[in-house]
Amino acid sequence: MLLLLQTALELGLISSLTVLALFLSYSMLNVCDLSTDGCFTLGATVGAVVALSGHPYLAILAAMGAGILSGFITALLQTKMGISSLLSGIIVNTALYSVNIGIMGNASVLNMNKTETVFTKMKGLLAGSFLAGQYKLAVILLAVILVAVFLYFFLKTRLGLAIRATGNNPDMVRSSSINPAFTTIVGLCVANAFTGLSGCLMAQAQKSVNIDIGSGMVTVALASLLIGQSFFQKGRIGGKMIGVIIGSFLFRLVYTIALSFNMPAYLLKAISSVIVVIAISGPYLKQQLPNLIRKWRSGNAGRNPGKEEI
Repeated sequence: MLLLLQTALELGLISSLTVLALFLSYSMLNVCDLSTDGCFTLGATVGAVVALSGHPYLAILAAMGAGILSGFITALLQTKMGISSLLSGIIVNTALYSVNIGIMGNASVLNMNKTETVFTKMKGLLAGSFLAGQYKLAVILLAVILVAVFLYFFLKTRLGLAIRATGNNPDMVRSSSINPAFTTIVGLCVANAFTGLSGCLMAQAQKSVNIDIGSGMVTVALASLLIGQSFFQKGRIGGKMIGVIIGSFLFRLVYTIALSFNMPAYLLKAISSVIVVIAISGPYLKQQLPNLIRKWRSGNAGRNPGKEEI
């Protein structure tokens, strides 16, 4: 059971970096970025190739840089070429499939079993200590804390407030002499940097990369985001960020439990879809529940008038 929780925690924290990216782009900037799957894979492939060349730390910076470039192109299509945000994400996501295959040297799988990674580096640092068995969790937790702290203070800067205002009311931002195209570009660049980092850590943790490593990641991130927002619907930015991280862990916990029951792998996508439906419709159904109960009671009363009189 403890091993199950640890696995869910590690995967959930890695995914939470992508969820924080979606929190910035979707919740703050009000842009639904559908390039997440391709950008996650881009971070994984770039990070793997650089790590294979003997530079595990540089791999993290390279993956984040690749994510920034992906976000920049997505934002450019949206703000400068008149393409809708949804279509921009789809176009970039489609193009990134070919880019990722090219980065991997025209292969669909990269093996990193004998490659030095940030996790093996941390394992060496913690050797002999009581945290020796938690070296993966230590690296992932450190990355999540750094990203969360950066995002928290970034959203409180003048530029961060402008990005939040752009998501709420772009016309007001434009009337305040702030260019909404610039804030959109910066917001998507920062968000996709987090997604690239998430993909890089996933690749180094698994010690392998395949071209489908990011498949369905936008669904996972969206479900985690909505689950997290159900914990902190109102409140400060810090509370909401903690909520989406918790949501990411809970989503991965459901995944891990499903796998522990020997559920076929092909059903996991269906589980993701069901969780998304529950997360989206849950607040609405909860709001409608009193009305449904009232209608049900009135219907029963109409069918049994004698009991109502008694």
